[in-house]
Order: sequence, then structure tokens, then C-alpha cells
Amino acid sequence: MPEMPEVQGLVDFLDARASGHTITKVSVANIAALKTYDPPIDALVGRTITGAHRHGKFIDLATDAGIHLIFHLAKAGWLRWYETVPDTVIRPGKTPIALRVRLDDGAGFDLTEAGTKKSLAFYAAREPRDVPGVARLGPDPLAADFTRDALAGLLAGRRTQIKGVLRDQSIIAGIGNAYSDEILHAARMSPYALAAGLAEPEIDRLNDAMRTTLTDAVAAASGKPPADLKDAKRRGMSVHGRRGEACPVCGDEVRSVFFADNSLEYCPTCQTGGKLLADRRLSRLLK
Repeated sequence: MPEMPEVQGLVDFLDARASGHTITKVSVANIAALKTYDPPIDALVGRTITGAHRHGKFIDLATDAGIHLIFHLAKAGWLRWYETVPDTVIRPGKTPIALRVRLDDGAGFDLTEAGTKKSLAFYAAREPRDVPGVARLGPDPLAADFTRDALAGLLAGRRTQIKGVLRDQSIIAGIGNAYSDEILHAARMSPYALAAGLAEPEIDRLNDAMRTTLTDAVAAASGKPPADLKDAKRRGMSVHGRRGEACPVCGDEVRSVFFADNSLEYCPTCQTGGKLLADRRLSRLLK
């Protein structure tokens, strides 16, 4: 799943490549992924893109008409960029393509989604906050006003596992399964630690780990075309997706805990005092 750093990489790419260009055609291939009807998606045709922005894990293409194309790539979605958009006809139900956007210079992009579980969503909206998912977002952890004290305030009183807090978009926007693993590893913290029970030094470590991990990942994604962002993400991971490999910090074996539709990875030596976490299905706590 693309998370904040990859989404920011896509935003930077689109801002540089698509801004100033006019949308000449919008083709919907998966009508179920279109979540709005007013304004109609065709209202984007003939409008010039004025910039690309990020709201959590949502991408926002603003136009000169005040209409925004907003999309969320969900778990298995991606953006495929073309310098020349293919002329092939998109056949709904026969392709992973959900949406195709063509620009006035012949370039453009597809929004694609692999697998059978379809969660990718796109919207035409007059304001970003007209999209419910955007309206529910918590603060951005890389915002200037997201301080250590702001983080402490969000954690106070939450009898919830810290892994779940980091992944909850209504609490902190933009972090998903992968980077929550990386942040907790950098902070030397168990994913099962209760947010409300963290001591002051632990909050300090978590704040530093969150800012450093995300800042470094955003920098690594910067300037890369969409086709290269996934590999860059994998290369930057210390524990996520590295079950059975050696922890780069201490050399212990990276372990996994599996849930209904995902897993978490951690280092026992760095994070849990050598204790192996029970492999229980607690997915409801990690939403």
C-alpha cells in the first residue's frame, strides 16, 4: 500500500509534470471506484491543472475551475504514467485500469488496481473536505505544528496499542502498516505497547523516530518517477516485509505477527526485550 512518502513522491511528480496542462479526456473504467456525481467527473475536461497536493494518503489535483480530482490508491492501487497515453480502448471489467486521464500534450496517467478486492476510489470535488475520508483526517506528522507535545496530546488517555494509533488516519494522517513498523523499530518500541502508558522518554523516542523515518523516506522518494517508487520503498525498509532476515541494528531475526489481511514485522531484541509476540488475530485493534 502506498503511504505518505510514496504518495508525496507521486504528488511531487504530478505537480512538476502535469501542472499547467489541460485535461482533454477522462475515461472511467471502473464505475464503482467513482464515489461522486456532483460535480460530474466530466467537469474536469477542459480544465487546466494548477497543482498537486497531498492530504494524508489522498492525492489532490486542483484545476483552474475550482474542481479537484482526488484519489486514494488503497491497498493495491497505483498510478501509471505515460508520456504518450495509449490509444487502446479500455474495456470495463477486463482491465486493472479504473481511470484514465489524458492531457493536452498527449501525456497522462492511469489509476490501476491489482487483485479482486477493489478499494481504490476517486472523486470530483469542489473542495477537498467534500471527500469524507479527507474530512476525517487527523494532523499530518510532518506539519510544522505537529510537535512532540502535540503527539503526547494525541496519545494521552488512549488505551489502544500504539501500532493501531499510528495507523488510524483520524488520529495521525498518512502512516500505514509499513511505516508504522519502521517507526516503532526506530523508536525501540513494541507494537503492542499501550499509547496511554508510554513514559515521557518513550514519547520522545517515538516523536524523533516518526519525524526521522518519514522525512528520510520522503527524501528518498523525491524526484523518482512513479515506476520507481515501489522499489525505493522496499529498499528503505529495515523490518517491514523482511521476516526471517537479520535486523540491521542488532542482527536478531525479524519476526512477523499475522492478522486477517496483513502482518506486522518487528525485532524482538530491539523492541520487545527478546520476547516473541503472540501471533494472534487482533486485526480489529489495528484498523
